[in-house]
Amino acid sequence: MDVERRTSVGWDLNCDLGEGESPDRTESLFAVIHSANVACGGHAGDAATMLQCAGWAVQYGVRLGAHPGVPGQFGRGAALLTPSALANLVGEQVREFLRCVGGEVHHVKLHGSLYHLSDSTVEHARAYLQAVQAVDPTLRVYARAGGRVAGLGAAVGLEVWPEVFLDRAYRPDGQLVDRDQPGALLQASAVKGRFNELRSTGRWRAEDGTWLSQPWRTLCLHGDGAGVAVLAARIFDEMATAGTPPHAPAGSAGVA
Repeated sequence: MDVERRTSVGWDLNCDLGEGESPDRTESLFAVIHSANVACGGHAGDAATMLQCAGWAVQYGVRLGAHPGVPGQFGRGAALLTPSALANLVGEQVREFLRCVGGEVHHVKLHGSLYHLSDSTVEHARAYLQAVQAVDPTLRVYARAGGRVAGLGAAVGLEVWPEVFLDRAYRPDGQLVDRDQPGALLQASAVKGRFNELRSTGRWRAEDGTWLSQPWRTLCLHGDGAGVAVLAARIFDEMATAGTPPHAPAGSAGVA
């Protein structure tokens, strides 16, 4: 597939992969995304899956990212880590990922409870960013649009790509609805509606209808939903012809 089709229009569709899904599903998703966040041995993944995903990233022209997580409960249990413990865990997993893949890595995106922990306090956000910088200051960080990590990235000297989830419900304060709550995971029609909102306005709606307006650069679609490869392909194709993304203006903040 033409790499220029992936990189020239300004859109970025990212997906968490190498998390125990079938290899057929993994490769089918690599064919219809721009960025892959690959599990690096914490919540899922091993040297073999990391290397396989790195190969597909090269084959399909996909931006390769490390996806650290905590062991147990698929990385979605409680993560009661101090800022320094978070930094150590992230540093270890990202270094192991770089060692395994042996090639160019574009970004880091935390998984599950680590993603939320990094945004929980200024101290956690700064420790996380400093850990990434210590490994490789050229790595980008994918982080929640409007969150602490996104806000501190420039101060720490890292490029952050603020992220909006296409398949997760949001609270009016811009936080994600907990996965165990009704309606937290959006169905295909709602995912498509979310993308249409972002494509046309640069904003997206919380569960109560509140418009959320934060700068964003990348959109996430999880790889474990039924029919996700077909849905990702539809969105990917629409991105290719949608023109420049209407990212929320840099000065926007909070909800509108």
